[in-house]
Amino acid sequence: MAVEPPPSGDAVRTARMRAAWLRDGIVDRTRERTAMLNQLLLGTVVFALALLIAIGDFAGDTALFFAGVVVVFLATAATFVVPWNRISAGWVALVPAVDIVAIALMQLAEPTSVMGLLWIFPTTWIASTFGLLGLFGVIAAIVAIAMLLFVSAQEVVTYTKLLVPFVLVAVAVTSHLAARRSDAQRTLLAKQAVLLGQVLAVTRRQEQELTEVLDAVDFGVIRIGADGRIAVTNDAHGRLQSSVPTADGDAAAIAYRDDGVSPLPAAEGPLERALRGEAFAGQVVWYGSPDGPRQALSITARRLVDAAGQDDGAVIISRDVTAELTALRARDDLVASVSHELRTPLTSILGYLDLAIEDPAVPDAVRANLDIAERNAERLLRIVADILAASSSSSSSVEASLTPQIIEAGDIVRASAEALRPRAEGRAITLDIHGVEAAPIWADALRIRQVVDNLVSNAITYNRDGGTVYMGTTTDGTSSWILVRDTGAGISEADRERLFQRYYQAGAARRAGTGLGLAISRDIVRAHGGELALHSSVGVGSTFVVKLPAIGPGDGEGTTR
Repeated sequence: MAVEPPPSGDAVRTARMRAAWLRDGIVDRTRERTAMLNQLLLGTVVFALALLIAIGDFAGDTALFFAGVVVVFLATAATFVVPWNRISAGWVALVPAVDIVAIALMQLAEPTSVMGLLWIFPTTWIASTFGLLGLFGVIAAIVAIAMLLFVSAQEVVTYTKLLVPFVLVAVAVTSHLAARRSDAQRTLLAKQAVLLGQVLAVTRRQEQELTEVLDAVDFGVIRIGADGRIAVTNDAHGRLQSSVPTADGDAAAIAYRDDGVSPLPAAEGPLERALRGEAFAGQVVWYGSPDGPRQALSITARRLVDAAGQDDGAVIISRDVTAELTALRARDDLVASVSHELRTPLTSILGYLDLAIEDPAVPDAVRANLDIAERNAERLLRIVADILAASSSSSSSVEASLTPQIIEAGDIVRASAEALRPRAEGRAITLDIHGVEAAPIWADALRIRQVVDNLVSNAITYNRDGGTVYMGTTTDGTSSWILVRDTGAGISEADRERLFQRYYQAGAARRAGTGLGLAISRDIVRAHGGELALHSSVGVGSTFVVKLPAIGPGDGEGTTR
């Protein structure tokens, strides 16, 4: 049993296309239109030629010539009548085959004419439409008919007689190659269209997934384009905006800074800053009046860069932190209240311990126990003082308690080293003050002493036994620096990012205190207009640098008053 060859790729694509058209109710009339157009073009030329011969002189056999013309007209009429799309594609080849025979009759009617040039039309049609089989078939037909014409005419074969068959073969080959090239381009375009369709489908699916993910999160997201227009927002952003309290139904919400009481200028709003090209993280904005319902948003803006390295807008993320900040404020209020209540009895306990220790009638063994109790009570009182200082969340409270003047930073460092030397000697730690130089600072002596004591105390606590604490001071006339460096285990990068947060204690090795000392020290330094910096390497040690102004407001030079 004969096995039919598998259909070609073009046939498969054509079948799929037709199936899609039938499914969509579209009638495929491509084959009919192709047959009608090709045959109509030949019929028009033959009609014009017949008209010229009818009104002029014709040396050949007129009856035979018009017989060929009639055959061409009948073939043309057939292309308009026969439903070619409903029958096999091979039947269409009968039309150009009939044309070849009809033109042969016309050429035979006048052998000396060039009627054979009309074979160009059916030759081109067959060679470009029916593949290699059509090409070889039309070449064979041209050669056979040319040989029959030469034999019937009994003429000598010359190169001029062979020119028409050669030209027809060349035209057939050219038409076939052009058709194949066109098919290849259509196939490539079809593949590209399929690929683009797949990419478009994937892109739409990813866009839908991204939209669903953005709408599922509980923080607002805004995508701002390079032109400043808002391109993307999610549902959470709309919910946050709708829940922002306003003075009335139409008025815009009043914005306040992170302290909740200072009005936020419109130019410093998160959206305005992002539109100006700024990038920031964790800007806290309170909305609503202090005596009414309020909402706090933590807003972060990140800049985007396109493939060319140019600014491509920004992404703004907003998160509701009202509950968190309210809880922190409530915690600070509770801690401040409890600490304040503890301070009075602790002061009384210390006073009576001093009286008992100074009483000569107290035995030495009891006095030693009382000394231990006094030291622990003093430590507890310092912890309470730190908690009270930390509970004052506003930096203005620190600034209000300052009485700055020009003092010598070296004296502060030396006094702190002298006071903490017994504690350092208990662990064989050396306090090196050779780096202390003359360095004036505009500061409150008691508060800066508190900062230095805290830094040196930490350097001793977290140092290794037998280590060294280096202390130094220097100035450039405008600013002065106080340096405290230890040879301890150092602080990891993860801990360094949160080391100055209140109540944060880094690592198991640094959980001896309350987590307030560094936060309070930084607040004090910043209240002076300075800054507290940290440089640390794990396994090497840590260095704290305090930068303070060396001159007072309006002074031209740092002279001691």
